[in-house]
Amino acid sequence: MTNPSLRVHVRLRIPDMPDSDPPFWRRKLMSEMTRFEWESLCDGCGRCCLNKLVDEDTNDTLFTNVSCKLLDCAACRCRDYPHRHAKVRDCVRLTPRNVRRLRWLPPTCAYRLVAEGKDLAWWHPLVSGDPETVHRAGISVRGRVAASEVDVPDEKLANYIVSWPGKWPKRAKRKSSR
Repeated sequence: MTNPSLRVHVRLRIPDMPDSDPPFWRRKLMSEMTRFEWESLCDGCGRCCLNKLVDEDTNDTLFTNVSCKLLDCAACRCRDYPHRHAKVRDCVRLTPRNVRRLRWLPPTCAYRLVAEGKDLAWWHPLVSGDPETVHRAGISVRGRVAASEVDVPDEKLANYIVSWPGKWPKRAKRKSSR
């Protein structure tokens, strides 16, 4: 007879079941993605919305920590996404054709990664299921923008050059334990 006061706890680990289909960014060409899929590749980091300069001698892109006037620096999203091109003349619309040519896209950018045949990082909301992981991993511009372009004249932008938008943060390279 079994003693009811003795309980044995058995924890079963069910192995991860492979999905029948890989996620869309692995199985589709960028040109085959729906508009929703294409837009969902944006991780919401805001790095592409930082003002950039081009070194006249080297043609290198130099990031600044000055944001576009439409960037909501807390949410890391455009305040008027549908009308951004009418309000910001040099706002670039990413397309499957131009994403491969845009050398200024940050190395962490999902559009760039997918165009290069790489997978999305663990912190990308499509992988993590959580839009906050892009911020916790140190990818986003949240808390790192010094000013809006409305407050910094073009001739002063060079005073705001920073290197971090063109790099992978250390904590973003490994999977978070959070």
